[in-house]
Amino acid sequence: MKILITGVAGFLGFSIAHKLLKDKKNFVYGIDNFDNYYSVNYKKKRLNQIINKKNFFFKKIDIRNKYKIKNLFKECHFDIVMHFAAQAGVRYSLVNPKKYLEVNKKGFENILNAMRDKPPKKIIYASSSSVYGNAKKFPTHEKIKLKPNNVYARTKICNENLAKFYKKKYDFNICGLRFFTVYGKWGRPDMFLFKLLKAYKKKTFIELNNYGNHKRDFTYSGDVIKVLFKYSKYNGYM
Repeated sequence: MKILITGVAGFLGFSIAHKLLKDKKNFVYGIDNFDNYYSVNYKKKRLNQIINKKNFFFKKIDIRNKYKIKNLFKECHFDIVMHFAAQAGVRYSLVNPKKYLEVNKKGFENILNAMRDKPPKKIIYASSSSVYGNAKKFPTHEKIKLKPNNVYARTKICNENLAKFYKKKYDFNICGLRFFTVYGKWGRPDMFLFKLLKAYKKKTFIELNNYGNHKRDFTYSGDVIKVLFKYSKYNGYM
């Protein structure tokens, strides 16, 4: 099975690639642009864990480059595409909103357009719990009215709407997952839990937003990977 993972040097991309590569029947193709939003060296350390696998193939590609993306899909027909490449971070979207539109929205559109002529059997992409905004009722239901309150969340909703369009027009077997703050081994060093543990180890202080008066859901990466792995084996239409 040929599987493409975008953002393969990122947390989720690397984690599912590591799992899939254990099966020698899987041929995993990964792309990443090593964006410097957080440590590039850390991303390369992740990639070094899998780069020497015989069934792994890597190319440095930015999803904003529609020509390279188009050529990638011309060179190889993938059975599954897992799209995790994106500009992360809610607060940074207030500083540089243009980058979120270029990477998250336009980048995803480039991926979808490149698959139109020869769609893979399955497509999965990362959405976000941020699309719910400041929900008042918990647990939140997938069908509640979405209330995005930042550019990051709006790009994720745009992607969901794009996915629905391509599913209807080109019969894409596509599924988006709204991840809730995933944490775990090889997770992003800029995330709260890592900052907290680092501060505890070094006996330093950390800055709390809203004086710490809020709650947040966290999802263990191992559970997310189980879902993604099962999806890769699932033969039905999503």
